[in-house]
Amino acid sequence: MICVMGDTHGDYGRFSHKTLRQLKKGDFLIICGDFGFVWDGSDRERSILKKIGGKRFTTLFLAGSHDNYDLLEKYPEEELLGGRGRHICGNLYMLSSGEVFDIDGKKAFVFGGGQASDIDARIENDTWWEQELPDEERLEEGRKRLSEQGDRVDYIFTHEPPASIAEFLDMGSSRSLPMSRLNIYFDKLKGEADFKMWFFGKLHKNKLVPPKYAAVFD
Repeated sequence: MICVMGDTHGDYGRFSHKTLRQLKKGDFLIICGDFGFVWDGSDRERSILKKIGGKRFTTLFLAGSHDNYDLLEKYPEEELLGGRGRHICGNLYMLSSGEVFDIDGKKAFVFGGGQASDIDARIENDTWWEQELPDEERLEEGRKRLSEQGDRVDYIFTHEPPASIAEFLDMGSSRSLPMSRLNIYFDKLKGEADFKMWFFGKLHKNKLVPPKYAAVFD
């Protein structure tokens, strides 16, 4: 079974959700960005990572727009579920962007990263990383990986939504989502790829956008 969550931002209390208590060995939890548990490298943080990695199910996360990329990149990249990822500890892994994975018998295209609305404050406080927004080379690599699958997967997991989906969700809102080349890239991708469902985090809400897009949180 695959369970999907949105941004956890280093809040271990999110793992007490009743749905997660149903997961067993061989099941997967996927967190769509802003994992936040690899942030300061403290002893407390390492202790929490061991707790997550020690769970009977496997936790897979993609990076978002509030993650410490410098610390994440200290974990070496390795082969993982048919793609590339980083082993954090135990049953805890980070999925690399632009890769296609075999998860519980399903093909999944994964692409993390994004642009935060509080970027100016974070630059000032030295909590912003250039890697948050993938460069053109990484975008092209992702497109190539998807093309190798005949542009067909079961699921797409991202932190950011496609541009047109973000615009739809912004309607009637007083606060618009920041848009970047990544949102535009996803918008083009959604018109070219064949998939069953596209899940994204970012918004801290659960919202289905028919027919096959879903903002996820808890």
